[in-house]
Amino acid sequence: RQLKALAEHIRAATKEEFGIIPHSVEGTAQSGWILLDYSSVVVHLFLEIKREYYDLEGLWREEGNVLLSIQ
Repeated sequence: RQLKALAEHIRAATKEEFGIIPHSVEGTAQSGWILLDYSSVVVHLFLEIKREYYDLEGLWREEGNVLLSIQ
């Protein structure tokens, strides 16, 4: 429920504030991972267990491309 609410809030806020919508949205709240693709920025929303499994922060740590990580 919270994952879906977060995704909907991000979509609404970026549309209202910046006038943009994601080019694509992948995943579902039921899958535990939602991806919002804004081209220059990609937003990943995870359930905790999926976040630990995929460890995207660890994957991108060397590249330095993680702009914001909220746990």
